[in-house]
Amino acid sequence: LDQEGTLAALDQLRPTVVINAAAYTAVDRAESEPALAYGVNAPAALVGWCAERNARLIHVSTDYIFDGTKDAPYVEDDPPAPLGVYGASKLAGERMIRASGVRHVIVRTSWVVGRHGSNFVKTIARLAGERDVLRVVADQRGRPTPARRLAEALLGLADHPAEGTFHFAGDPPVSWWDVARYVAPPGVDVVPITTAEYPTPAKRPANSVLDCSRWLAEVGIPLPDWREGVREILESR
Repeated sequence: LDQEGTLAALDQLRPTVVINAAAYTAVDRAESEPALAYGVNAPAALVGWCAERNARLIHVSTDYIFDGTKDAPYVEDDPPAPLGVYGASKLAGERMIRASGVRHVIVRTSWVVGRHGSNFVKTIARLAGERDVLRVVADQRGRPTPARRLAEALLGLADHPAEGTFHFAGDPPVSWWDVARYVAPPGVDVVPITTAEYPTPAKRPANSVLDCSRWLAEVGIPLPDWREGVREILESR
């Protein structure tokens, strides 16, 4: 990220609200690039700028600050225990924001999918066009979130007085296997496998379902249906 350019733009625009959706989200690569992950996900210069100028900071965080061992959806006050560098760097960003005294809203979200960039839905759609059988992890559960609807929610939050930490993610909770079955066309066999059968450099939480009750009660912007986001991606291909 161009830190100097970002701060120069902020000095010129002098916003009263800053939405920080920038993040290092390469979960596996973060294990070998921790300095880069922390530098992006714990944005000290941006937090300092907002604190000095009394700008309200809306910051996007992640379900991966949790270890996935809870048997129920995670609420905002559950103790964090990230399994890898990515989650730890995002948690460091949260703690930096809270310690700075800046006016803020931290929005934790999960499994973001959209038309742009790389994501699970686009990968499965591509592989389904190349293979007759797909093996997909079925023992990790979360809430896929359409990127466009997340962006709309963040913009809506800019005009809302809420402060603190909230969870916002798509409905209903599912596994990666469930998503793959929805994406893959008829004729492609989507086989469920365990996390142990698909090892990755970074560990993933088995349960990263976020409880969004506080968001619904205090902010009131409805949660998106993740299937809407998937259809939008597939129709744009």
